[in-house]
Amino acid sequence: MSVWVIAAFVCYMLGMLMIGAASAKESKNAGDYFLGGRNLNGWVAALSAQASDMSGWLLMGLPGCIYAYGTNQAWIAIGLFIGTVLNWLFIAGRLRRYTIKAGNAMTIPEYLSNRFRDKNHILMAISAVVIVVFFLVYAASAFAAGGKLFASVMDIPYRFALTIGMIVILAYTFLGGFIAVCKTDFIQGTLMLVGILAVPIVAVMLMGVGEITPNLIASGLPTDARDFLDIFNNGGKPITFIEILSQLAWGLGYCGMPHILVRFMAIRDEKELSKSRKVAIVWVLLSLAVACAIGVVGRAYLYPTVLDSVTSENVFIEMIKKIFLNDTCLAFIGGILLCGVLAAIMSTADSQLLVSSSAVAKDLCHGIFFKKMTEKQVLMVSRITVLVIAGLAYLIALDPNSSIMKLVADAWAGLGSAFGPTILMSLYWKRTNLAGAAAGMISGGATVIFWDYAKLFTQAGEKVTLATKTGVYSLLVGFFVSLTFIIVVSLCTKKVDDEVIQEFEDVKNGNI
Repeated sequence: MSVWVIAAFVCYMLGMLMIGAASAKESKNAGDYFLGGRNLNGWVAALSAQASDMSGWLLMGLPGCIYAYGTNQAWIAIGLFIGTVLNWLFIAGRLRRYTIKAGNAMTIPEYLSNRFRDKNHILMAISAVVIVVFFLVYAASAFAAGGKLFASVMDIPYRFALTIGMIVILAYTFLGGFIAVCKTDFIQGTLMLVGILAVPIVAVMLMGVGEITPNLIASGLPTDARDFLDIFNNGGKPITFIEILSQLAWGLGYCGMPHILVRFMAIRDEKELSKSRKVAIVWVLLSLAVACAIGVVGRAYLYPTVLDSVTSENVFIEMIKKIFLNDTCLAFIGGILLCGVLAAIMSTADSQLLVSSSAVAKDLCHGIFFKKMTEKQVLMVSRITVLVIAGLAYLIALDPNSSIMKLVADAWAGLGSAFGPTILMSLYWKRTNLAGAAAGMISGGATVIFWDYAKLFTQAGEKVTLATKTGVYSLLVGFFVSLTFIIVVSLCTKKVDDEVIQEFEDVKNGNI
């Protein structure tokens, strides 16, 4: 590999570490470490939220699916865009106000506990367990993406590459906490957008627009070119309503993602929130649209090289290598663009580690088991937790054949089903009570695990899950099971106190 590519990676990673070290001085207490003192400006909040959301999935998983199966996979991107817009419009502002009103909560579990007057910390315990379990899988997807990046670019063993990426992510998350994560996410979000826009444009210019269709046909498509480019076609047949609905259902997950929701909580004020909303929506529209285009353009541009179903997730990386790394003069630029892939990976992994550590240190240890812990002890436990969770995620990611898309899909469904309906109803239905919230969280998370992992049916001589049998994404099922439990259990149990109703009305009317 070119020394210029190595230089680009070293410069990038040293820059991230320096930000982490500098931010360590700003994290003076738990409030700073977990929520940045609620002082994020609009641009940082927007790019941090979206960068922590998209992960290596944006530059590897989604383009890889389009490359392998066609544009019918773009319904996922459409669902995510709709979900992003609705999240910023209906969740961000009210959640920020409610977390301030409800005891100045610094984490999602703490907010739910305060919102529902959970004196026994039932919701806090459930929330913390859900976060740790599903973020283990989510962080593993980020580590796996990092391993594949380094292994492909540097031509080193996957496990060694995986270790390099994990150490860098750990270092600055460990040092600076939320402030470091958000500052680096701002830089990484910018780099991601530059890379994702530049690479396919350059590829089309080099290849020529007229060569796209002939090259697609020659690349051995799973169907003919017209069907491959038809969003309403799947493998030569019209895409079914269930397939479209399952892909659109990805958008439901947004209101249940703690690592995204915590950015809303940290925004400085309502004026900055309005700015963040606009920036975030434009960023996600551009990035999702171009990520889908990369799958198509990349298949045509890389021909006669054809990636298989496993290596298709490397399509963006291979495009950069072909465009830039064969020319010594352009190698450093190519290295910087490859850092965009690393940025996507790191911007999500660091957020997941931080949210998981806050769930253990702030919610479980300080909130339930050791209430007399000092802030210094909370920070120490949090940093130890970062190390432990990263180690477990590393073990999950050790398999080089791990599918980034599959890992993300499982984690997204679990978090979205457990938290999404509960967050939504806590903000918009004043009759929601503690019993309903607990029932919704447990039923949502359990449904996803059952749907995705219980092999109850035989298909083509193999035991398969409900997800495989029906083709329905588990988030779609889990979300509405959870919502149903929240409504039914809340109506069948004790009404909430007048104090809780008044608090709800105050938040609704902006009286905080």
